[in-house]
Amino acid sequence: MLIYTEMTPNPASLKFVTDRTLITGGVADFPDASSAEGRSKFAEKIFKYPFVQGVFIGRNFVTITKNTESRWEDVIPVVKDEVKRYAESGEKWIESEENLQSFDEGTELDRRIRTVIEEQVRPAVAMDGGDIIYEGYDDGVVKLRLRGSCSGCPSSMVTLKHGIQNLLLRLFPEEVKQVEAV
Repeated sequence: MLIYTEMTPNPASLKFVTDRTLITGGVADFPDASSAEGRSKFAEKIFKYPFVQGVFIGRNFVTITKNTESRWEDVIPVVKDEVKRYAESGEKWIESEENLQSFDEGTELDRRIRTVIEEQVRPAVAMDGGDIIYEGYDDGVVKLRLRGSCSGCPSSMVTLKHGIQNLLLRLFPEEVKQVEAV
């Protein structure tokens, strides 16, 4: 099994990419140990390591957010070994696939904004080990939830305001006034 690491814009998060599909149809975000309870045996197991502060599982990767005291040189071999063992065990990575928002929900504007987020923004953000979820639109404000390496990343607000907000202002100049993280 091939596992390699990729840096993310967040220095506290590292992406562990595999050559296997871990989950399909969504992502699983566990920002703390309590959020993993009963939802992911893998996340529960990896949170037992004191250096782990967050676990994010995507289609073929796991993003680990570590504490500031730990060094990546010490963390990487441990996490690679755990990912490999878990993948080879054949156990499910999450207990049930997360329900994704349907493109059919909401107003026509909601569907158009969600389509842009799903097709243009999320794939780019996933390359950095994170995720952005469309949470809604209210009176000119698009609300997005940052997950994985994006959560707590020093450059996430730059991406949000200068990247995503500029894109949405250009595509929806009459409707969108700003973008906020929720």
